[in-house]
Amino acid sequence: MAGKKTATQPKLSQIDAAIKVLRQARKPMSCKEMIEAMERKNLWTSPGGKTPQATLYASIIRDIGKGKDARFKKTGPGRFTLAAKKRRASK
Repeated sequence: MAGKKTATQPKLSQIDAAIKVLRQARKPMSCKEMIEAMERKNLWTSPGGKTPQATLYASIIRDIGKGKDARFKKTGPGRFTLAAKKRRASK
């Protein structure tokens, strides 16, 4: 069953679940939308934190700070998408 967690599947981190959700959505999303999608798809659930959106937002902003190695990019106020991957030329 696709999307269901099994005992052999490791639990995704919040940031990895966000990447998966954005990849599937193929459109910019807010942190709130990403958290809701992660929970709906059983990719990640908050371990009891009161502000998982704020935690995700901080993680994404930190990732964007990596410059060319960033996995995310900001598309507007509070909205993010995946950064385009640079392809290396084959020799």
